[in-house]
Amino acid sequence: MTERTREFFLDRLAQRRHVSVLIVGGGINGAGLFRDLSLQQIDCLLIDKADFASGASSASSRLIHGGLKYLETGEFRLVAESTLERNLLLKNAPHFVRPLETILPIHSYFGGIVASTLRFFGVKSKLADRGMIISKLGLSIYDFLGRRHRTMPPHHVALRRRSLQGLPLLDPAIKATATYFDAQVTQAERLNYELVSDGLAVCKEAAAANYVTIDHVQGDTVWLRDLVSDRLLPATATVIVNAGGAWIDNVNRSLGIERRYIGGTKGSHLIVGHPELQAQLRGRMVYFGSKDGRICFVYPFMNQLLVGSTDIRVDDPEGARCEDGEIEYMVAVLREIFPRVKLDASNIRFRYSGVRPLPYSDSADPGDVSRDHVVHVDHLPDTSIPVLSLVGGKWTTFRGFSEVVADDTLKRLARSRVASTRGRAIGGGRGFPPTPADRVVWITELAARSSISIQRAETLLSRYGTSATAVALFCSLLHDAVSDSPLESEPSYTAHEIRYFCEIEMITHLSDLVFRRAAIALSGLLSGALLDEIAAIAARVLKWDSIRVGREIEAVRNTAQRHGVVLQD
Repeated sequence: MTERTREFFLDRLAQRRHVSVLIVGGGINGAGLFRDLSLQQIDCLLIDKADFASGASSASSRLIHGGLKYLETGEFRLVAESTLERNLLLKNAPHFVRPLETILPIHSYFGGIVASTLRFFGVKSKLADRGMIISKLGLSIYDFLGRRHRTMPPHHVALRRRSLQGLPLLDPAIKATATYFDAQVTQAERLNYELVSDGLAVCKEAAAANYVTIDHVQGDTVWLRDLVSDRLLPATATVIVNAGGAWIDNVNRSLGIERRYIGGTKGSHLIVGHPELQAQLRGRMVYFGSKDGRICFVYPFMNQLLVGSTDIRVDDPEGARCEDGEIEYMVAVLREIFPRVKLDASNIRFRYSGVRPLPYSDSADPGDVSRDHVVHVDHLPDTSIPVLSLVGGKWTTFRGFSEVVADDTLKRLARSRVASTRGRAIGGGRGFPPTPADRVVWITELAARSSISIQRAETLLSRYGTSATAVALFCSLLHDAVSDSPLESEPSYTAHEIRYFCEIEMITHLSDLVFRRAAIALSGLLSGALLDEIAAIAARVLKWDSIRVGREIEAVRNTAQRHGVVLQD
């Protein structure tokens, strides 16, 4: 797919001008819909004003979960859908979506019964204590609703002594713990990109381009601006889909539609280093209620710990940052459940924040706003062209949401569905070896076929799933005959591996590579020396001059600083 660059797609749009579906927003909802429509052989164009998955889709809790807390507000349909989609993702994206054993600390036997009953019937009530009875009932319902395509065991309960034997740092005041299973996505940004790549691979009429925005509308023509070259491109579409996430109202405004659909809330997260707690967790998540009634969590991630999250109303998604007050809050709630854990700012390795595209609500408590999805239908002014706004949703349910919107869009196009996404593997999940023994065989075969070490083949499989084959062959068969070599500043990556990103995966800016195509920044590997080394490779492939290289490096440094990372030279 080397020749199918963003410039290729934009040049083709300039020639033909019309597409059946224009999708605005390359986050998880837009990418999921793009893949679904591409499978139906619909000529669609996906654009994003920044990079794919550069908004909330890369700033989530990285949990693929059924939404246990939604039971408290009686959203059984949402929980049933979410648990089904969780189970499907475990099968369709096993390279990045993995089971996550989850521990629920319980501080009482009867706590929360009255508050939970009131919340279930729509009466506002603070729920700060979820006791044994209410937790056991909720988990039993959760197991029942998640029975379809189940791949994980049901919940079980352990009393205090046994619980503290397994987690000595846990609050000794607990009465018991409940253990159940959800899932996590290890590389959300890559999975999002794989949806785009899959769509391009299955439909020659599909097109996608990052760094393209809506400039203005003239009659039935939407004028797009390429933010790289600054050229304007006219486009008409039979259906327009607004998948702008927290920016949905802004996208509609650029289309001449004044609506208020979004009431976004900011969720901030921390990645912290704490070897003692990480060792005790042994890959498990602790999911707990704080004294103020919020649900928080901590679990191992990228050889560190992921802690979250906050839930704060924001009006401007552009200005969303993880503030110092949020850091203090998350550290404080973690100490509530782990009172003997010594944790301060020096443990924080990375911070990030994203705005959830929740529906607008007058509720004073952001936690009361439904996480369900809905589609609003408007029309391009003075035309009959429908504009579908995708409000809400979450990582877990993107496939189901995309399916609903795709079916609606197909009806508007007088077309029929020809392929289902329900059992279709995503990207590097295709043919993924299911057992440890199968993985050994797969890794051994890749090493032999690509003339690389077993360790290198294992690393590539963990990073890319079965797409590791394409990466390995690219690295070994690169046409310039220059042998591949590990990067001096980070030997787990190689020069040709970086080149693969630049040539194959629509890298426009250095930040696309560092923060999204590869998990370099998120995993704590980014340094000044590594950044310089990667920039030099990207410059050779993408034909950047020294001035452009300087700008790209500075942009990455500024972004890293906003995430609380200062790069040393």
